[in-house]
Amino acid sequence: TAVPILRELIEKGEEEDACIDLLSTILEVLYQAQKVNPVSLLPPFPSPVKVKKHIQLILEQLLHTVNRRVIVLDRENALRSHYVACMAAILSQMDQDHYSSYIRAFPSRAELMDFLMETFILFKDLIGKTVYPSDWVVMNMVQNREFLRTINHFAATLTEMFLSEGSFELQLWNNYFHLAVAFLTQDSLQLENFSQAKRNSILAKYGDMRATIGASIRDMWYKLGRHKIEFIPGMVGPILEMTLVPELELRKSTIPIFFDMMLCEYQLTQSFSRFEEELLRQLDSEVEGGRGDEQYKRLFQSTLLSCCRGHPELAKPGENFVALVTGLLERLLDYRAVMNDENKTYSMSCTVNLLNFYKEIGRQAMYIRYLYKLKDLHVSYENYTEGAYTLLLHARLLKWSDEAPAAPAQGSPSACPRTQRQLKEALYMQIIGYFDQGKMWEEAIHICKELAEQYESEVFDYEMLSAILQREAEFYEKILKVLRPSPDYFAVGYYGQGFPTFLRNKVFIYRGKEYERREDFEMRLLSPFPNAEKLQSTSPPGPDISGSPGQYIQCFTVQPVEEAKVRFKDRSIPEQITNFYKANHVQKFSYSRPFQKGPKDPDNEFATMWIERTTFVTAYPLPGILRWFAVTSTTTTIISPLENAIETMMKTNEKIMSEIKRHQHDPALPINPLAMLLNGIVDPAVMGGFAKYETAFFQESYLQEHPEDKGNIEKLKDLIAWQTPLLAEGIRIHGRKVTEDLRPFHERMEQCFVQLRAKVESQYGVREMLCFQDRRSGRPQSMAWGIDWDRLSHAGDRQALTEPPLTPQPSPGTEGGERRGERKEHRSSTFFGYRRQELRQSISELPEPKDEKQRFSRNMGEGSEGSSDGKQPPPSRDATGAQPGTAGLSLSPTGFGGRMKSASRAPPLPRKISPAVYETFLEQSN
Repeated sequence: TAVPILRELIEKGEEEDACIDLLSTILEVLYQAQKVNPVSLLPPFPSPVKVKKHIQLILEQLLHTVNRRVIVLDRENALRSHYVACMAAILSQMDQDHYSSYIRAFPSRAELMDFLMETFILFKDLIGKTVYPSDWVVMNMVQNREFLRTINHFAATLTEMFLSEGSFELQLWNNYFHLAVAFLTQDSLQLENFSQAKRNSILAKYGDMRATIGASIRDMWYKLGRHKIEFIPGMVGPILEMTLVPELELRKSTIPIFFDMMLCEYQLTQSFSRFEEELLRQLDSEVEGGRGDEQYKRLFQSTLLSCCRGHPELAKPGENFVALVTGLLERLLDYRAVMNDENKTYSMSCTVNLLNFYKEIGRQAMYIRYLYKLKDLHVSYENYTEGAYTLLLHARLLKWSDEAPAAPAQGSPSACPRTQRQLKEALYMQIIGYFDQGKMWEEAIHICKELAEQYESEVFDYEMLSAILQREAEFYEKILKVLRPSPDYFAVGYYGQGFPTFLRNKVFIYRGKEYERREDFEMRLLSPFPNAEKLQSTSPPGPDISGSPGQYIQCFTVQPVEEAKVRFKDRSIPEQITNFYKANHVQKFSYSRPFQKGPKDPDNEFATMWIERTTFVTAYPLPGILRWFAVTSTTTTIISPLENAIETMMKTNEKIMSEIKRHQHDPALPINPLAMLLNGIVDPAVMGGFAKYETAFFQESYLQEHPEDKGNIEKLKDLIAWQTPLLAEGIRIHGRKVTEDLRPFHERMEQCFVQLRAKVESQYGVREMLCFQDRRSGRPQSMAWGIDWDRLSHAGDRQALTEPPLTPQPSPGTEGGERRGERKEHRSSTFFGYRRQELRQSISELPEPKDEKQRFSRNMGEGSEGSSDGKQPPPSRDATGAQPGTAGLSLSPTGFGGRMKSASRAPPLPRKISPAVYETFLEQSN
């Protein structure tokens, strides 16, 4: 009943909506009845133009729902399916003659071009907006088969009528290529996503249509001839998307198109920079979206290298290009492999690899893009210090100028900054905030100073200058008053072929979080690799481990090696300042592994305790844009037992000094750590003291066997002697703060110290340290000192200063200069310094001891001037008078300043400490 009415409406040219409505009703009824083919009942049309118009109206109804029609969603989807089924049925009825006659029926070339243009667009929209569910495999395959046949017919029309010199249509060809690539890459044709049984069924009935359309695209590209250059770089992205489809034969047939593009551009411009730029940009996007694999990387490399070597002019630049692309592919694949992991630790590493790659090849826009990705990752994990360093890399690319930024900042803190100055200022403000949150106030101060200079001297914004100076002052105050725990550092090795390439058989140094224990760090480290085995040994594993298919992780704590700071040398620096540089801006780290060499002495293990010290050097200092960096070099040195003893003594002295400074700065600190430290040294029953060193190294037999160690022996004796005044100061502080309950413990410690002091001063000489406080703030200061290994072997070669006679007579001309020098000294800020005072009688004026072994003081070294038998000549009064201010004082090679006196006869051991001694000591301290 409805068909004759529809025919009449169409022939009379009635309202199109009425025709469409009636046709929709017919198709829906017939489709649901599943008895009649809808195509057989379609009314005949008087001309091909009306057929085209009718089909176009149906598709428009499919793609753009009429708003005035109220349709339930399910019914709307059903209508779409009906229209597409109708289109597929019509196309299936057409053979080669139908297509040819249909094309010839167009009265003009312009109308034919419009028809092809619209058809390509409609087909592309239909492919992108599939109307059938994904599990309707048969319907999808039937539709794709008919579309493929139609596309190939129209491709022939393109070649015949729109390729010649005067008839070439760039946009029409461009639409064809985009349609063909969209058809090839649609989800319903990706057979690898189906089960094996379904895949075999599709291949048997329909074949792999991707190979067919891929061959057509390749042939159509080569037919373009000299018009190819017009599709570069526009077609690089679609061709890349096609080659990334995981089908081996398709890749082999289409990857050579890239070389043809390179050759085409090179022949015209002597380079292929536009092609290279676009390929790198598109490759980043495609691989991040999930396309590409190791097979593609290898095939791309081999195919392009083979093509380039066949053309001498492209051999060298082609090889460089292939190396560039494969390097990027490797990093992108690593990044994609860990991008979606819950633990973003390794995503950060891969992001840094990518941004470094883009920086090396000069792709600033991509470099900045990954900088902001890395920053977002850091902030999400509260790694504010690393986030600040990451943003700083972008800020350093900008200038203080009114030029426009070269690359836009993604997610920049400022709303649409128009100039580089505005963007840089906004970045600096954000960086200062991140450094503040990460307690890196020293770094924030540097940024504040740079901003202050701009506000003061360039833009004259005194309001902003005031604000930034106030913030800078807050950071200085925080440095001295806010507690900052030093982070621990860990060496982590990833061994075995089971790890990704960016980790495989590499060692990294990790910066731990605040108060993070090694056990917690290891748990966090192993979480992404549940099958990894933890190595118990700290030695590098052999090839059986590194070459195995498994995963092995090695983790141990390392110590940062502080770089020598010239501006801190021989200066009094607050501990809060120096401690920061001991654990930050560090690029070297050490690990010491003790081992026994030779026969072990059961009574004294120090005699045969050797140290294997491994020093790791990282690619960049820590902290940085990551919490870890790869180790670039490793060196191993062997520390002898004597050198180990020297280092241990030096660290012990430094620890005592640190505790003294802490208690002088904060009297409210608990004394338990100080008490344990002091008691472990002065009470031989606890730690054994340094008696083990004396037994191991100070015997005549050891010196005869190791004459080269004479200097180091003197060094160790000197350190033992300098420990005495440190212990005295520590015990004084402990006695002032000790409670009555612990008074017996303190008295026991005093008794032990009196005996220890008497022994040390009689054998190794007297060392006196004059301790006073900073006159400006009352804050305790200390000389910045540390281990100087370069001087270990020369400790005994220096000539020590001997003390002058009791009453030196300075010349009248130098009296005023001495007073001025004394006032200048009093203005200095030093914890262990020396002050001019009356000098006591020198040991050189006393009778020499008969036992030559008692002369262990560095002041009596063999390098001193004197007679050949080692005796000191009496010093000249003229010589002492020339230098009245320095008599009796020296700076020890261990880093302590004070008075040195040689060893003498052992004084009688007092039963208790004399009050006069303590009074004198307290006066000097005050």
